[in-house]
Parts: sequence; structure tokens; C-alpha cells
Amino acid sequence: MSEPENPRKRALMPSNALRAKLRGAGHALSAIVQIGKEGTTPAVLKQLRRALTDHELVKVKIGQECPETRFETADLLAAESDVQLAQILGRTILVYKHDPVRSRYE
Repeated sequence: MSEPENPRKRALMPSNALRAKLRGAGHALSAIVQIGKEGTTPAVLKQLRRALTDHELVKVKIGQECPETRFETADLLAAESDVQLAQILGRTILVYKHDPVRSRYE
């Protein structure tokens, strides 16, 4: 597969039916994980892993005081194992991790 034309989209999962379904399901979700003035810390990543284990699809809200850009934050979140980014919309990131036992989306 070729590289995305826009480097800001490099972290997103490929466009397909699953991504469209995740984006639709994510519309009604509230942000469970919030990133504040400390940025993406190990504690935030631990909280994200726990939320993904419980929910499979999680909305992450980036505060205005976050020292990282939304794309830097998305790259850090995508670096986690088996985590895929479904959407970056404003200061909100939609994160997905497939649950092999009880998947709701596949």
C-alpha cells in the first residue's frame, strides 16, 4: 500500500468499512481519556490501555494546555501495541483496539 499523501494521516487506519463503522459508533461516545498539561504520560497510556480493554473503542480528548500537537499525540497513541486510530477530529482522537473475545465492531 502506498504512503498517504498527507503526512498528518499517516497514523490513521486504512479507509474501509470497519473505519466507517467505528467513526459512526464513536459519534455518540463521550471522551473517557483526557490529556492535559502534562501531555501524553505513561499514566495516560496506562489509562488508555485499561479503557480499551473495557470498551474497545475510546474517545480521547486533548486539552488546550497540552504541550503536544494533536498529530504528535496521535502518533504517541498509535505507537501502543495493536492500537489503531480511526479518526482525528479537532482535539478529539478516536482510538480502537480489537477485542478477539467479544468484538462489537468486527
